[in-house]
Amino acid sequence: MENEDFSPSLTPPISPYIEESLSELSHSKPPLFCCVSDHSRDGGRLFSPDGYIGRGSLKRLLLRLDPSPTDYETDTVDLFGFPWVTETALVESTKLLFGLFRQQLHRLENLIQSSSHDFGQASSVHFEAEEIRKHCVTFLLYVKVFISRYLEPSRGMDNGTVHPYEKLEAELPSVLLGELHATVLYIGKLRDLPSNIHGAFSIQNQGKLLPPSWHLLHLHLDIHWSILEILHLLGEKMLGQVVYAHQFMNQTGENLTNISLFEEHCTHLLCDLVGFAINKYTKVRPTDALTSCHYLCNCTKELWVMIIHLLDHRSKASHTEFFWSYVNKLLRILLEGTHVDKTRQHFTAHCKDPLGFSWWLVTHLAELYQYSRNGAVEGKKVEDNWSFVEELLKRSCDNQGGVLEEQLRMHLQCCLTLCRLWDSNVKTVTSLWEYYSKNLNNAFTIPWLGLKGLMSVSKTPFSMLELVKSCCSEQQSPDLYRMANSFQIFLRIVALQMNKETTGTHPWKQIKGRVYSKFHQRKMQELSEAGLMNFLSLFLVLAATAEVEDVVSRVSDLLGLLNPSSISTTQKALIWRGLFAFILLYEEKGLDIGVLADQLSLAFQQAAKEFYLKTTDNTRKLTLWTLLSTYIEGVQEVFETSSYLHLSEEKLLNEGFVMLLPACRESELHTALGFLQTVLARLRSVYKRSSQSLQQSHTAAAQKAPSPFVAKERHLAIAGALWRNFFHFLKSLRLSQTPPPQLADTAAGFSLLAVDMPSTAPSDLQPQPLLSIMQNFGWDEMLNPQLVSRYLSHLIQNSALVASLSGVGSSSYQALSVRSWFRCVLQHHINVTPNADQTDIGRVAGKGNADQLSELTRLVFKLPEMEMLLLKAQIEQSAVKVEPRPALSLFIKAVGRAYAGLQTLAEKSAMVSKALEYAGDILKYIKPYLVNKGPPEGLQLSYWTVGCLVKHWALILATSKAQQLLFRIIDCLLLPHALFQQDKGIPSPMLSVLRDNLPLFLQGLSVISTVSQTQGAYLKQQLRNIIQQYFGRFLPASPSLSAIVNHPILLALCESSSSPRTAQLRRTVLQVITDGYMQFKGHAPPPRLASILSFLHEVLRRSKDSDPTSYTEPLPAVLKCLVLVNEPQVKRLSTETLQLVVEHCQAVARGGPCTQLSSVLRQFLEEHMGVYDLQVYNVLEIVAVLEQSIVIGLIPTTSRCLRDTEHKRGLGKNTSQRNAYKRLLSHLGDEGQAEILNLDNE
Repeated sequence: MENEDFSPSLTPPISPYIEESLSELSHSKPPLFCCVSDHSRDGGRLFSPDGYIGRGSLKRLLLRLDPSPTDYETDTVDLFGFPWVTETALVESTKLLFGLFRQQLHRLENLIQSSSHDFGQASSVHFEAEEIRKHCVTFLLYVKVFISRYLEPSRGMDNGTVHPYEKLEAELPSVLLGELHATVLYIGKLRDLPSNIHGAFSIQNQGKLLPPSWHLLHLHLDIHWSILEILHLLGEKMLGQVVYAHQFMNQTGENLTNISLFEEHCTHLLCDLVGFAINKYTKVRPTDALTSCHYLCNCTKELWVMIIHLLDHRSKASHTEFFWSYVNKLLRILLEGTHVDKTRQHFTAHCKDPLGFSWWLVTHLAELYQYSRNGAVEGKKVEDNWSFVEELLKRSCDNQGGVLEEQLRMHLQCCLTLCRLWDSNVKTVTSLWEYYSKNLNNAFTIPWLGLKGLMSVSKTPFSMLELVKSCCSEQQSPDLYRMANSFQIFLRIVALQMNKETTGTHPWKQIKGRVYSKFHQRKMQELSEAGLMNFLSLFLVLAATAEVEDVVSRVSDLLGLLNPSSISTTQKALIWRGLFAFILLYEEKGLDIGVLADQLSLAFQQAAKEFYLKTTDNTRKLTLWTLLSTYIEGVQEVFETSSYLHLSEEKLLNEGFVMLLPACRESELHTALGFLQTVLARLRSVYKRSSQSLQQSHTAAAQKAPSPFVAKERHLAIAGALWRNFFHFLKSLRLSQTPPPQLADTAAGFSLLAVDMPSTAPSDLQPQPLLSIMQNFGWDEMLNPQLVSRYLSHLIQNSALVASLSGVGSSSYQALSVRSWFRCVLQHHINVTPNADQTDIGRVAGKGNADQLSELTRLVFKLPEMEMLLLKAQIEQSAVKVEPRPALSLFIKAVGRAYAGLQTLAEKSAMVSKALEYAGDILKYIKPYLVNKGPPEGLQLSYWTVGCLVKHWALILATSKAQQLLFRIIDCLLLPHALFQQDKGIPSPMLSVLRDNLPLFLQGLSVISTVSQTQGAYLKQQLRNIIQQYFGRFLPASPSLSAIVNHPILLALCESSSSPRTAQLRRTVLQVITDGYMQFKGHAPPPRLASILSFLHEVLRRSKDSDPTSYTEPLPAVLKCLVLVNEPQVKRLSTETLQLVVEHCQAVARGGPCTQLSSVLRQFLEEHMGVYDLQVYNVLEIVAVLEQSIVIGLIPTTSRCLRDTEHKRGLGKNTSQRNAYKRLLSHLGDEGQAEILNLDNE
């Protein structure tokens, strides 16, 4: 009969609307297992909202409430498609209803067999299977509701007449028990279901159409759970009376009761669930044990949770067995494994690793205890199972059991999880300690894990302490299996048990004796490196979780039992790391480290002394360095981790370093200096913070800090130890030709320490330690330039240092820093090994030095003094380049321009002094290049820099203050003694760079010789000497245009050729060439005459001078070449030169007569007419072609010279000479014709 056929009279009286109530009842859905749920609807709950926990069924069961208070309120109930009277149906038709129930089960089983894989039928099959399951769970819910509402404890029947219904009602518990047992027999065990039904466990969320196998499987779960519910309800409603199944007893002879059926069915159900877990465990890797759950789907998980709650609830109410008791019995059967038949009776699946499985299952079941009856995770106290876990521990720690490390890790990882979930259990620690105390030397590695399984020895104290902290951490990494060995997991268990809150004796009191008693002298001496690591890790964990000072004292005593001669260096280094780890722990807890520091310092000093001795061989030193570097790393970590440095840290900076540092090689010194930098930086940082806390004592951070006065006293002690044990060695390294790069960084650290705590500096640096240190490492001209550039880069822009220097009245620190930079740029190429750039190391070092110098350059130009200098020179800051050479050029120009812009004599005098201070002893800076004649880059930089100085500082060098420097420059670079020694001469590398930079010197010296008021004549003579020496050296043997135009003296004349200063230099050059290189010896011409004439021609061609004298100066020599030399090339060059002179003179005269040119030609006539008359006429013809007026003006002189020549000969008229003269006159127009007539009329 369908619901819609019900009459309205059956409507529950509590519903105000008949139709709505009927609709709600018709759609009422009983709780059931469902692992396929809509997560958008259930809000991501842990259990399905349609399940027994989600619908509150479990909660109502445990609270003895109506299983479904809103259902079955009407007079009739629809079961299996038929209407039944709600209050009597189960009494009157018990067997019929259960028969219909089993019939529905049979229908569903047949549906599975008849169903195909046709997707067209999937929908109808799904809904049919779903409907069958709904009928079944609805019936089961009705049984629960009926028992809860209507079943009463049986009362004794009177001998009188009994109503048949009352008789049936009295027999209902027994009949019901029999039907439940029959149902159990009918459905069988879960494990007996066919494999295709079990396969439905793998169906998770594949849509809303599910196969009938899925429905049947989950219906079996519903039935198994509902039978437990019904039996529990039956027992509670009977008020403790035992219900017997009489009919069943008569048939089988068994004494079946509600209690025995509950226990039997619960046991079988747990066997099935454990069997499923065994099947799943076979696919679980040890690494994934804790992340791989034991249940097949959420339904079985929900079933586990409900069984836990139900069994523990019954145990508390009726003193029956609790959940762990059931599980322990089953697992013991697995563990014993001796009775195969008994094992197979309970489990069809074979378990290859029953011990590991037991650990795994107990752990995951313990985690399920966290779920409340509402399905929420609660942090309440969890029922433990320590008694059984202790049995598991004994099996795991049985050396004869053959448990491997890979298994033991998983076992202990499970144990650790249980320790987190359950109350404290010291016996766990003591049982494990019994095992590990016998196996301390084991490395506990797993070969197939590779390197992760081999990392058993910590490399630093900090990593050792971090390992211990991870052991004490409440968080557990999911990758713990790979990250930690079994001993480290044991340490986590120890830490966890130590930190557990207990009401009785603290675990430490019970563990202490067990741990201490295992160590004696023989035991300590038997420890290997791995054993020592495990020993130290154990005691570090104990110290971190218990009485740290007591533990450390015990560790010191135990380590004292070791024989020093039998301990290897690696073991000793490990012991030192362990002691440093204890110091770090002291630092965290705010305890004074003095005792431990003294112990370590003494051992360190002994090792450092042996390392220092020259009798110690290199092999031994390498071994000792392993130990010493361990100490250095340990001290560094102490300083890095200490918050306030007030716990006697200065004791770690002992006299051992005085012996260690001088004996270190390069790589070892690198480590030591890096450590020292860290300590210096850390001390300064903590000291500043402490000073601030003194000013802000009201803040929360300051209130946690130690007393500022105590801290300051400790900080001064640390600073004193640093000065005393380290600085003297650094000072001894400063003049090294190749100091270690870290020397500059460390010296800078001491400089800043002197700023913060000047009183701690040694007496030889007082009263102004900062100035003394900067002189030692930054301003001393004997220092390596790379050291200086790196050192100053740390300091010159430090505001605290600048303020300190200003406070002590040092106004010249900027000039000194500029001079040091100037020297660093000049000496950048000193100590550069040949071909260094061809190696990777050389390139890296060279680039590093260049970058460091560039950084110093940038910082120097940020100095206030430099910014003011650029401002005076009207140079924008944007023009500054960080490349050293362009920056140096800009700096030299800026100084020269700034001086040129000054007006008063006082300002100029001060600027000269400042410039000389900047330049320093420049010739001393470049002396290494001159002595070594290289490298080429250094020589080029030296001559270029000094040349720039001479050119741009010409006005400065012309003063009396700077003349001494100028004279030294001339004597050393331009006119050295070697220049005048025939057997030596200037080396070719120097001559080459001098050729490149000579124009700078000549241009500057020309200006200096002009403006100098005291040494002008001397400087002019020196200038002439320089030109005299180098003109011929750079002059080619034969005229070559490329050689001539690149002659350094010609290049010196090319720049600003129209300026008066260039004109003066040109006149000087022409005078030197004329007087020194164009003088004939008798009739013999000077050597390289063609090249000289080519040079003169190029000079005159480029000249734009307005003074005719500049052009006529070399003319007599040129005219002489025309007369005396017949070589065609000389003739041509002389003629072209003469042509240039005439053209320039006429241009200067601007159309008028050029008296200077006429005078030179007139003198030429008078000197050569008597001997070289024909050659003279040829010259005049050339001039006449160029400028006729000049030769016309010379007619009287020429005629007179002709007559004088004839008169001296006494032979009358010289016809040939007169004819030649007439030919000349014929080219001179009317004046020439007139003179011809005069000659003819004589």
